Amino acid sequence: MLQWSEIDTVLLDMDGTLLDLHFDNYFWQQHLPLRWAEISGISPQQAAAELAEEYQRLQGKLEWYCLDYWGKRLQLPITELKREIINKIQMRADVPAFLTALKATGRHIVLVTNAHPDSLSLKLERTELANYIEELISTHEFSVTKESQLLWQKLQQRLGFDVNRTLFVDDSLVILQAAEQFGIKHLLAVANPDSQKPHNNFSDYAAVTDYHQLLPAIYESRHQKFNE
Repeated sequence: MLQWSEIDTVLLDMDGTLLDLHFDNYFWQQHLPLRWAEISGISPQQAAAELAEEYQRLQGKLEWYCLDYWGKRLQLPITELKREIINKIQMRADVPAFLTALKATGRHIVLVTNAHPDSLSLKLERTELANYIEELISTHEFSVTKESQLLWQKLQQRLGFDVNRTLFVDDSLVILQAAEQFGIKHLLAVANPDSQKPHNNFSDYAAVTDYHQLLPAIYESRHQKFNE
């Protein structure tokens, strides 16, 4: 599936890739509309419909991921509302073994998320991600998202990775396409980002539903490297 002997750097998305996307989908599609309906006087159904329309309009833009934007837009404390369902923040069960393998074989592991820094902090508080990954980047510090080529330019300037020896893992087709356009050679899609929803189909990229299936090849690549 992947040529691990050619991969030195691994760039990882967070939500849906390392963490179960169920938390985010539940928050934006159910919890937030309900809380907004309570203060705005409209029905939960109307709130959900209006928010869904705005989500669609902002998709891929920094505002879509920005908790400050939504806080001002809805006059709600978004981070505090996320805390109300913090128990739904869960690391994928197959992630610890995957990250352990990447770390044990000497790869440079970097988390690159479009999530707002406050959302990233909340998830680091709830999970063990920081124990596995030393470099954690929110694209908000670059003021541009992974959907944009400008982000990839800035990210390469920051990290100095070789596009031919870098693997990027994400659950978004649009973002995988952006990474490919920039020249990232090794790409992997996550086909089951939300544990409560059906799998997605990726026809143009290698896809995984369980990282455990990658472990033998990851460890074998270390053996090959040491015996070259």
